[in-house]
Amino acid sequence: MEERMETMDDYKKELDASFKRVEEGDILTGTVIGIGEDEITLDLQSYTEGIITKDHYSNDPDCVLKETVQMGEEVTATVLKTDDGHGHILLSKKEANDILAWEKMERCFEDKSTLQVKVDGVVKGGAVAYVEGIRGFIPASKLDSSYVENLEEWLGRELEVQVITVDREAKKLVLSARELAYARKMAEKQKKIASCEVGAVSEGVVESIQNYGAFVKLDNGATGLLHVSQISDKRIKSPSAVLSVGQRVTVKITALKDGKLSLSMKALHDVTEPEDTAAGAEYTEDGQASTSLGALLKGFKLD
Repeated sequence: MEERMETMDDYKKELDASFKRVEEGDILTGTVIGIGEDEITLDLQSYTEGIITKDHYSNDPDCVLKETVQMGEEVTATVLKTDDGHGHILLSKKEANDILAWEKMERCFEDKSTLQVKVDGVVKGGAVAYVEGIRGFIPASKLDSSYVENLEEWLGRELEVQVITVDREAKKLVLSARELAYARKMAEKQKKIASCEVGAVSEGVVESIQNYGAFVKLDNGATGLLHVSQISDKRIKSPSAVLSVGQRVTVKITALKDGKLSLSMKALHDVTEPEDTAAGAEYTEDGQASTSLGALLKGFKLD
């Protein structure tokens, strides 16, 4: 079997890369072929090698290149100078990271994709979280489904957020967890409501009172409306005349429509009470049964 002879076509990709014009601001990816105390060397498959100094590799002043970088590792960096004075291309990994990070934030904004972040700090009016090395601001009104008063409680928490403002030139990145938190809250609410059955009797706690009724949180976590007309057999002017916030009540689920629960206390009394086995029987304070004179004479025809 004849051995295949290599041709120029076999090296076309490498040759094209070697003659490609490199300009400042370009982002290149190379393979680490050398690691020193203060710089690393990259094979760019170009006319010369690339150099990244320690200061342009990491923001960490304690970074040790020989412990952080591995031989053969691929590194993406931005061209600072096409000639560092020694015939090499001077690169910056930090600058490339920044450019790529802002590009990613812009894509996330356009796609409305989600990001996982950790609250790293608390400032006036909100919290701070870093994404791909970029400082992001989360307003207090965007931390949860409702406004957050105590920001300190959120320090160190992990959140699912979306990018709502991205301005690379102004270095401005604003994040929001509100919409996602609200969607999860509503999904959980609907799940709890769906587990309720019309006609079932349940206990709950009065969460709030309005002029038209009271909202009761059932023991399964679902919340329903107890309309003022369903609180009592008697007509009442206001729910607060009978109920108070925090009060435990027993209610009947009367309707489930459009993801909303209707409750009633009045319906609990709409049951025909059984007749007494002894006609005319009355109960005294000591619990003894007696029969009234009217009951004894009932059925007798008197002339």
